Amino acid sequence: MPQIRPITDLRNTTEISDICHAQKEPVFITKNGYGDLVVMSIEAYEELIETMKVDSAIKEAEKEYNEDGMLYDARDVLPKMRSKYFG
Repeated sequence: MPQIRPITDLRNTTEISDICHAQKEPVFITKNGYGDLVVMSIEAYEELIETMKVDSAIKEAEKEYNEDGMLYDARDVLPKMRSKYFG
């Protein structure tokens, strides 16, 4: 369950850091009762960025498929890609 904390709790940075690392999810910071900031560990941030990259690649692949409707057999394409990029 996400943690929601008032901005005054940022005075205790060690506690906020411990929460972010222990729960592996962001802490939402409010100011005057409204959402203001999100604080998260570097690990959670990097995981979020990596997930966004994968989601973006999938979205791009779906867009390409919707445009030309072509599918490729991985057994044919992967050896060509391996030789092009790795060998």
